[in-house]
Amino acid sequence: SLDSHASTEVDWSQFAYTQYVTNSDYLCNSVMVFESLDRLSSRADRVMLYPSKMFKSDNDTSLDAELIIKARDEYNVKLVPITVQHKNNADATWADSFTKLLAFNQTQYSRVLSIDSDSMILQNMDELFLLPPAPVAMPRAYWLPPDSHTLSSQVMLIQPSKAEFSRIMAKIESASNNDYDMEIVNDLYGGSALVLPHRPYDMISGEYREENHTKYLGSEDEIWDPVAAYNEAKVIHFSDWPLPKPWRPQPEDILLKIQPPCTSINGTEDCTTRTIWKSFYTDFKIKRKVSCPPIISYCLVSYVYRRFVDPDGDDWCGIESPAEHFV
Repeated sequence: SLDSHASTEVDWSQFAYTQYVTNSDYLCNSVMVFESLDRLSSRADRVMLYPSKMFKSDNDTSLDAELIIKARDEYNVKLVPITVQHKNNADATWADSFTKLLAFNQTQYSRVLSIDSDSMILQNMDELFLLPPAPVAMPRAYWLPPDSHTLSSQVMLIQPSKAEFSRIMAKIESASNNDYDMEIVNDLYGGSALVLPHRPYDMISGEYREENHTKYLGSEDEIWDPVAAYNEAKVIHFSDWPLPKPWRPQPEDILLKIQPPCTSINGTEDCTTRTIWKSFYTDFKIKRKVSCPPIISYCLVSYVYRRFVDPDGDDWCGIESPAEHFV
């Protein structure tokens, strides 16, 4: 196994997990990722690429600054201020997408592992840094048609270099507004990337709502075992259309409508798949409280304000009942 190659002789300071931040939502998500890496005793460095305007000094008392300081002081995160990149006539999603690719320019490291922050890391992944050299390694987007051979940019093991970053920049300059990071990296590396196994490195949460798991299992013969699949997975990426991302309000009617059905085995009801799927969302909320207490405090105040002062005010916190946040 890859784990058997990990040893105390490895210079872990040449490797890093990277997170990119473009707004407050993703800042909290990134802090959650770093909390997981810290709890799982990852040995590589941790690097946050964040907008320079978010944090000027330790005297900054903004919510964003509090979280950035928390990441630095509690989870040993190295801070790299950046300017969030924009392209004319492109939406914010495109800016987020471009900013992710700045990982290719972190040449202070020989290898970086970029993981989308709307994910949960369940197990240590340090072994990936010890894979054979390749400009980039990615799993297949297994949920897409198999003959597309599309790579997933949700997890990218990158060898940063000026040359590769120049190629990325050139591709971005010529890209249309409908081309995002996934299209760009597939364009450049679709035929040459080292392919990571999506089992265990890139499961999407919606897999638990599928009736047929052949794409994920990679076999028509293997029998789906929801517990074994969960125990095997190292990264679960939240992708559950039409359900919003887990930090957004989760409409109860949609939850009930799309949750995995229970099955009947020898006359006994089995709700294991449903239970595990629902646990993704409850676990996320619990971890968010641990990692982002300033955000939770703000959201509670925001909830009260909207409840009694401005019912039509913008809500990015997703609080339906304040009681659920006093656990």
